[in-house]
Amino acid sequence: METPTGTPTRTAAARWAALMAARAVPDEILAHAPASPYRQDPERFRAAAEPPDTPSRRAAVAVLAASSDRTVLDVGCGAGAASLALVGEARHVVGVDPASDMLAAFVRACLEWDMPYQGVLGSWPEALPDTGTADLVLCHHVGYDTGDLAAFAAGLTAAARVGVVMEIHATHPQAWLDPFWDRFHGVRRPAPPTADDALAVLTELGVEPEVQRWTAEPRPVEDPDVRAARVTRRLCLPPERAGEVAEALATHDGPTAPPAERVTFSWRP
Repeated sequence: METPTGTPTRTAAARWAALMAARAVPDEILAHAPASPYRQDPERFRAAAEPPDTPSRRAAVAVLAASSDRTVLDVGCGAGAASLALVGEARHVVGVDPASDMLAAFVRACLEWDMPYQGVLGSWPEALPDTGTADLVLCHHVGYDTGDLAAFAAGLTAAARVGVVMEIHATHPQAWLDPFWDRFHGVRRPAPPTADDALAVLTELGVEPEVQRWTAEPRPVEDPDVRAARVTRRLCLPPERAGEVAEALATHDGPTAPPAERVTFSWRP
C-alpha cells in the first residue's frame, strides 16, 4: 500500500506488530530474570461457579443457538473460564493452550464440570490442524500475547463454522505496570496497543465484527503478599525484592491493576 506520493504506508497489522515488539522485555533484563515474567497462575483463570452475564457470553450463546453440533474451540483456553461459562449450552469443548499447566487445569475443570473435552497443547494458529473446526471459536484475553494478530485472527475465522467471539481489554492489560518498569529498571515503555488497533487489524482482514464495549466486575481482592510476588515476577525482579514492590504498589498514585474496560468482537465467517 502506498500514499499518493508513492511512500509506503504501514498496514494495521504491521502497526500492531511494531507496537507489540516495542513493548517486549529488553533482552538484558529477561536474561537475568529469576523466573519467566510471562508465566500465569492457572487459578486466576478458573471458571466461575456462576458464570457472569457478559456481552461475550451472550454473543457465544447466540452463536451456539444457531449451530447444530454446539461444539466450542477455546483458543488460549487457560483454565477454561471462557468455555466452561457455556456449560449447559455447549456439547463439546476443545481447549488449546501453549502452557502445559494451563491445559492441565483446563482438563481438570472439564472433568469437574462433566464437560466432554479435548485438550491440545500448542500455539495458535499453528495448532489449527490438531484442533480442527468448531461451531463456535472463543478467544478471551490472548490477543495482546501475539505479535502477528492478522494471522492469529485469520486462524480463528478459519476454525469457526458458525461464529467467533473474541474478548480483549480496551488497552494492553500490562500497561499499568509501565511506571514500575521505569522505577525499578529505568525502562520507559512506549504507548501500548489498544482494542482500536486490534479492530483495525480485523477490518484490514475484511472482518466486520460487532463491537461491544463494557466494564467487567472487579476481581476478588487479592492477598497483598501474593499480589506483590506476582508483580515482582512480572517485573523480572528476584523474590527478595517483593517488599519493595509491595511498598511501590501501596504508594503509587496511578492504576495498580489492569483496566476494567473490555471489548467483545464477534463475527461470522
